[in-house]
Amino acid sequence: MASTETAQLPPAALRQSNFEQAVACALHLWPALTLAVQNNWGGPDSADKRDWFAGAVVDLFSEFADAQPGETAKTSAAEEPDMEDVETVLLQVMIDEFEVNIDDDSALDVARSIVKARSECAIGEFNDEVKKLSERFANRKGTKVDQMFKQAEDQDQDTDWESGDSGEDDEDNEGDVDMDEAPPLAPVPKEKPAPEIDEDGFIKVTKKKR
Repeated sequence: MASTETAQLPPAALRQSNFEQAVACALHLWPALTLAVQNNWGGPDSADKRDWFAGAVVDLFSEFADAQPGETAKTSAAEEPDMEDVETVLLQVMIDEFEVNIDDDSALDVARSIVKARSECAIGEFNDEVKKLSERFANRKGTKVDQMFKQAEDQDQDTDWESGDSGEDDEDNEGDVDMDEAPPLAPVPKEKPAPEIDEDGFIKVTKKKR
């Protein structure tokens, strides 16, 4: 009984849909991509680009087909991309479509998760990596991704105010939107020095230095 269960794979359509879902979840859980989409670094259609991104990653792999388990595993494994191949594509798309250069190992982690989910779906196993990705995606609200975006947004606002104090005040006054929250831009006048009085009670006259 056990041998027939392990030998018989779920339908190809079920394995394919689970793999596609795993890829989509992995990309949505990638903090770098989430920040890029929320900041519209890929333009106004950044969210659509992320969906296209998921489809492009899925297309790197051949579609599952209903065949004998041994044949599918042996013939496709050598032809499919490995973890480094997937990482290369992830990094390239981030640069080309979102103008983001990833300098950490997050792309490798995403690639590892995708390849692991792929190997599990190939044998009809959905209760490990695929399930973890789905659960993490379902619980993603309020996680570090949102906090990271808020911190980055605050830093950008601080930097804008610091860099916009000199030389552009007159030009930007008409176009400012949040003037209520803006720091005062007018220079504070210096106090006039008290007049000096000599021994005879007369006020000394001093010339302005140029």
